Amino acid sequence: MNKFQVPKHIKGLIFDLDGTLADNMPLHFEAWQIACREFGLEMTSEFLRSYTGTPGINIARALLKQNGKNSIDPSEIASLKYNTYKTILHRVKAVEPVVDIVRACHGKLAMAVGSGGQREAIIKTLDYIRMSKYFDIIVSANDVSRHKPDPETFIKCADQMNITPGKIMVFEDGDLGIEAAHSAGMTAVDVRPWYDYSW
Repeated sequence: MNKFQVPKHIKGLIFDLDGTLADNMPLHFEAWQIACREFGLEMTSEFLRSYTGTPGINIARALLKQNGKNSIDPSEIASLKYNTYKTILHRVKAVEPVVDIVRACHGKLAMAVGSGGQREAIIKTLDYIRMSKYFDIIVSANDVSRHKPDPETFIKCADQMNITPGKIMVFEDGDLGIEAAHSAGMTAVDVRPWYDYSW
């Protein structure tokens, strides 16, 4: 990838975490597969990709609805997936082209993480990829009532950065996140072509 240039009118950057700053979607997929097998379900990469950026409980609900499994509590699957994910999270790697932008813009532009993940997992992931020191502002699934593609996550980031949406650029790997960024009136950058996104 060529060296990315942030447009001059941009004053703030928002980064999704999973699949954007962190190359951890294969780990999420692995954890979902393990959890789903316990309940006699199958998680495909196509299904998970369509819900990238969505909290686990919502993914579990959608999966059960698709399979007509109304008797299963979605929170049980989501909890098993989350606990499984935590045991393999140490294998996460950074998405280098994206973290290079973070390092280059640190101290020059305001930056935030806007993720559909749980705050605990976000903090641990940032620690593992050595990015914690770059982000004082984190908006997680725990901080909003409406998740991507709703723009609430990114609007809250903008409010905390005290920057108008039109001067913010969002880095995302999910269609729902890109839709949320556009709905918020922000510029969106799809990072999927920047690295091996095959999972």
